[in-house]
Amino acid sequence: MLYLVGLGLGDAEDITVKGLQAVRRCRRVYLEAYTSVLTVGKEALEEFYGKELILADREMVEQEADSLLKEADVCDVAFLVVGDPFGATTHSDLVLRAVKLGIPYKVIHNASIMNAVGCCGLQLYNFGETVSIVFWTDTWKPESFFDKIEKNRQNGMHTLCLLGRKIYEPPRYMSVNQAAEQLLAIIQKRRLQGEKPEITENTICVGLARVGALDEKIASGTLQQMSTVELGAPLHSLIVTGTMHPLELEMLKLFSVDSSSFENNACQRTT
Repeated sequence: MLYLVGLGLGDAEDITVKGLQAVRRCRRVYLEAYTSVLTVGKEALEEFYGKELILADREMVEQEADSLLKEADVCDVAFLVVGDPFGATTHSDLVLRAVKLGIPYKVIHNASIMNAVGCCGLQLYNFGETVSIVFWTDTWKPESFFDKIEKNRQNGMHTLCLLGRKIYEPPRYMSVNQAAEQLLAIIQKRRLQGEKPEITENTICVGLARVGALDEKIASGTLQQMSTVELGAPLHSLIVTGTMHPLELEMLKLFSVDSSSFENNACQRTT
């Protein structure tokens, strides 16, 4: 049996009871180590679970999955994922491979940033397509994520922006202010090209850091203000708001870096 187990938002104790029971009865336990980041170390998980964990990087999962699945054909194997198991398409591929080989599998779900983002007060059903903002380089500055944010905003929807990382030793994770700076650069560029971007410096945004952790931080304000906010260690996410219900607006004011930002810049709906 192959178990795909969600670990929740990153702390050792975020695993569900059902997930922990599965992990403890498995002979081999793999920890997926590339689509997200833990708020605690691998050793803390091993101590809490009472199991040795095998780190599984992208190359192993995508190119050596057959060896992992062969083990699951003869014994119980757990594949641990920060957040929910289906937060990344790689894990869907693992399930498809298991089915093709006739290997039974079970998914044990958990919380992820996709639903925990509601902690800022924005209603989950008012979110449009989620986007990823990647680090720019001197020669590569993609803007496709901006087009998706604009489309969401035109439809009155909020956009959750997942922030990328660069693989260094140690890895470097994008912060809210870095993401905001890239969005501001696109806005300025498009104005010079004669466009009128749907998103401006005054668009209300929300920055989130380490959601679910004891030192979770949330800040709301204009995009310009987000370019200067400091939220500390990773992981960060950024929300670009669409049309807000008055209740959503009142909730965001709880996290405001400057409450006057909301007076003229928030788009509201009444139903």
